[in-house]
Amino acid sequence: MNAIELLMQEHQLILGALDALDAFVAAQSRGGDDRAELARFVHFIRAFADTRHHAKEEDILFVAMVAAGFPRDGGPIAVMLMDHDAGRAHVAAMAERAEQSAPWSDEDRRAMAAACGGYADLLRGHIQKEDRILYPMAVQRLPEEAMRRVDRDCAAFEARQVAAGGDALKVLAGELAARHLPARS
Repeated sequence: MNAIELLMQEHQLILGALDALDAFVAAQSRGGDDRAELARFVHFIRAFADTRHHAKEEDILFVAMVAAGFPRDGGPIAVMLMDHDAGRAHVAAMAERAEQSAPWSDEDRRAMAAACGGYADLLRGHIQKEDRILYPMAVQRLPEEAMRRVDRDCAAFEARQVAAGGDALKVLAGELAARHLPARS
């Protein structure tokens, strides 16, 4: 599998987790206080969406694109990096609610819902921009050897992640979806 296919496959896993997050937020907004479950979502987002997925983009694909003449501080790469940073800010607010020791007040639930909803909305738009604009642009404009290097580097990165137990994150995404989404037939 090439790097772009892998990244797009990961997007599907992330989108499923976002659907589960939406359902979780809806349930919590009716008076819930499941800080431990929110912590599981935060763990998945930080460990998979950011540390694993965004790292391949930022440290491999975007580096290759910049080397091929794409600007880092303007255009599509700058937008993607700004989205990554904005997402991290939402996740930090989510983590704050997950880690608080006192039960959630109505205001805490509103803050949790705003952070989760902001993150989910941001990521859905971000994924569309990457799948429809940035990735096709990379495939079209990166020299063949650069794309092969991106494929090799992403495959090596992924192999290290799997060897370190990274597939447990995919299992976690499945558990979150199974717990919060209605069964799909």
